[in-house]
Amino acid sequence: MLAFLRAVIGSRFGAAFGLVFLVLIVVAFAGADLGGMGTGNLFNHDSVASVGATAISSTEVEKTVRTAFDSERQRSPTLTMKDFLAQGVVDEVVTGLIDRAATWEWGHKHGFGVSDRLIDSEIAKLPAFQGPDGKFSQEAYTQLLKSRGLSDKLVRDDIAKGLMTRLVFAGTGEGAVMPLGLGMTYAALEKELRQGNLLFLPSAAFAPKTLPTDHQIGAFYRANVARYNRAERRTVRYAVIDDAVLKTVFVPGEADIRKRYHADAALYAPRETRSITQVILPTESAAKAFAAELGAGKAIAAAAIAKGLAPSSFADKTRDQIATDSGRAVADAVFAAKAGGVTAPAKGTLGWIVARVDAVRNNPGKTFEQARAAIATALTAERRKAALTDFATQIGEKVEAGASLPDVAKAFGLTVITTGAVIADGTEPGQPAAKPATDLQPLLATAFGMEREGQPQIAALPGGARFALFDVGTITAATPAPLAEVKAQVASDWMRQQGAAAAGAAADKILAALTAKTPLATAVHELGVALPPVNPLAYTREQVAQMKDRVPAPVAQMFAMRLGTAHKLAAPNQAGWVVVTLDTITPGSVAPNDPTLAAASSTLGKVLAREYEQQLRTAIAREIGSKRNAAAIRTLGASLSGAQ
Repeated sequence: MLAFLRAVIGSRFGAAFGLVFLVLIVVAFAGADLGGMGTGNLFNHDSVASVGATAISSTEVEKTVRTAFDSERQRSPTLTMKDFLAQGVVDEVVTGLIDRAATWEWGHKHGFGVSDRLIDSEIAKLPAFQGPDGKFSQEAYTQLLKSRGLSDKLVRDDIAKGLMTRLVFAGTGEGAVMPLGLGMTYAALEKELRQGNLLFLPSAAFAPKTLPTDHQIGAFYRANVARYNRAERRTVRYAVIDDAVLKTVFVPGEADIRKRYHADAALYAPRETRSITQVILPTESAAKAFAAELGAGKAIAAAAIAKGLAPSSFADKTRDQIATDSGRAVADAVFAAKAGGVTAPAKGTLGWIVARVDAVRNNPGKTFEQARAAIATALTAERRKAALTDFATQIGEKVEAGASLPDVAKAFGLTVITTGAVIADGTEPGQPAAKPATDLQPLLATAFGMEREGQPQIAALPGGARFALFDVGTITAATPAPLAEVKAQVASDWMRQQGAAAAGAAADKILAALTAKTPLATAVHELGVALPPVNPLAYTREQVAQMKDRVPAPVAQMFAMRLGTAHKLAAPNQAGWVVVTLDTITPGSVAPNDPTLAAASSTLGKVLAREYEQQLRTAIAREIGSKRNAAAIRTLGASLSGAQ
C-alpha cells in the first residue's frame, strides 16, 4: 500500500500538477521545472478551453502532446501515439494548462508578482543555456530558441507562469502530517504476510507424443505465417570522419593562452565554496522554531520529515551561486556559519530558509603558469573540433546539393565501409559471429528509417568528436521464410501450442477441484500427469515493494486475490500455465517505535499535502472560472490518433 502511495506521488498522472514534463519547451530546457506552455491568445486556431479572459488553443495542446510523446518515445521506442493517447494525455494536458492559466490570473489578482530579475535568474540556471565556462551564454540562449522556433517573450512568459505556480503553492502542504494511528495502520499493511502455493503445468508435459503430420504443419504455418517473417534487411554504407582528415595541427600561441586565462579569470581565482542541506519554511516564526530544534541537536532530516518537509542538498556552491538561487540574504547567512553549523533563518525567493553547512572548501585557484598546459590542451581540442565540424559542414553541403555517397567519399578522401545485409539491430542473419561495429550502432535507427537507397546523411557520432557519412545500399523487404526452411520450428511450435492448450484445460480442472474443496495434492494426483512439485509462496507487502517493477506475476496475483481462492496464469511464450492459491493472510503490526512508522507518516503526509494543494487548485479554478470545448477536444484527440 505504501509503495502504491509513493508511486502515485511520483507519477506524472498522480502528482497534483504532474504535467510539468508535458511542456512544449521542457526538452529544450533540459528538464527544467517550467510547467506547461504559457497560455494566452498565442495561436489563431479554435480554442479547446477558456480561463477567465485567456484562451487555450488546440495548436498549443497539440504541440504539448506531441513533444510529450517524443519524450516518452525516447524511453519506450515501441510506444505508439494511439497507446499514448489512451492514457488520457489530451485531457491531462488541457487540465494542466487550465490550472496554470487560472493560477497566473489568480496570483495577479491577489498581489503575487514575478520580477524580471527572478526570470533572468531562472534562465541563467538552465544548463541548456550555459556556455563552456558554466555561465549563462546569450549566444547559446538565442541559438536554442531559434532552433525550437520560440521567442524570448514566449519563453519568459512561460517561466513567469512556472514561477507564479511555485509561489502560489509553495506553502500549501506545510505541516501536513497524518495522525499516528492512521500512520500505524498503513505501516502495518506493509507487514501483512500472504501464503499460498504455486503449481506449474508445463506445456511439454501435455504436448502430443508424436510429431504432427505434414498437413498439420502446413495448416499451422499458413495460420501463423507472420510468426516466421524474416526481418527487413539492409546493407549500410558509411564513412567515419575523424581527426585523421585534418591536414594541419593547431598549436596555440602565448597570446592565445593568456587571452583565455584572463577571460576565465573567475575560474582560476581563489574561491570558497560550501555544501549545504537546506529546508524551506513558510514563515519567519516557523524558521526560527526549526533553527532552535537544530540548535538543540536534532538532525535536520528528522526535523524536516516530522513537519512533512523535504530537505534538499547542494554541493560546492559559491556565495554568488547561492545568491542567484536563493537570494543574497541566504548566501550571507550560509557564508557566516561554520562547517557543521546551522544558519540563522534568512528570507529566500520561495520562503524562509534554514541550512546546515555540511562542508567548506577553499580553492586556492591557479596561476597562469599552473594553468598554461591545461589551457593549451583545451584550445587545441577546441580548434581541432571546430576544424572537424567545418570539414563535416562542407561534406553536408555536398550531400544537400545531391551528391552521392561514393562521389563525396572520393572528393574528400574518405574510406567507405559496406556492411552485409543486416537487420535493424545491426546483426547479420546467418552470421552469428559477426558483431555490428561500434560506429554503426548509432546510425541504424536512421538508416532503417530511410525510404530508399542513395539518400546519404551526415551525423555526429557519440562523444561529439567524430562524424559519419552514411546511406543505405540494398533493401530486402521482410518476407516469410519458406516452409521448407522452418519446418522443424513450425512442428515444435505446433506441439507447444497443443501442449499449452491441454495444460490450460488441466489448470481449469485443478481450479474446479479446488472450488469443490479438494486438496491441491489430490487434484494434481487425479490429473495422472507427472508435474513439477508444488512450490510454497510466502511474501509480505514490504518484500513485494522492495522488488519494485520486478515482482513475479504469480506473487502479484496472490496479492490481488481473496483469501481461499485460486487463479490461473499463462506462462510466457506458451510455456504452460500456473495455478496460484492464497491460503492464509496474516495481518501485520508495528510498534510505536518501529522505524517504518516514520516513513509511513512521511509518505501519508505528502499525500495529504497533495490533497491540500489540489483543493487550493480547485478553488482557484472555480474563482477564476473556466470552460472546456468538449467537441474541439474530441476532434483534437481524433486528429492526433490518426482517426482524421
